[in-house]
Amino acid sequence: MSEISFDDFLKVDIRVGKVTRAEPYPEARKPAIKMWIDFGGEIGERKTSAQITAHYDPSTLVGKQVMAVVNFPPRQIGKFMSEVLVLGLPDKDGEIVLIGPDHPVPLGGRMH
Repeated sequence: MSEISFDDFLKVDIRVGKVTRAEPYPEARKPAIKMWIDFGGEIGERKTSAQITAHYDPSTLVGKQVMAVVNFPPRQIGKFMSEVLVLGLPDKDGEIVLIGPDHPVPLGGRMH
């Protein structure tokens, strides 16, 4: 594990957003879901795709608060432009479980 400085950590802008829309992404190489996430006034709505189909269905994601890195450059994922990176952890089988607050918090809040 390599060390980083606290200043390096502060450069990563991790915010909370709410999934406003989600749909399957069958064109992806691995099964994925496209999501549109509202981060509130300063950032607005951004989109992403994630390989989270083992634990999530698009219909269950709408309204869910999730954490995401919002200051990476956009990345082309197939025909879809991903604008943020949602955060998650692998379960015992390596399938991703999303990270989010366990109580509702204001959209756009930055992780401390």
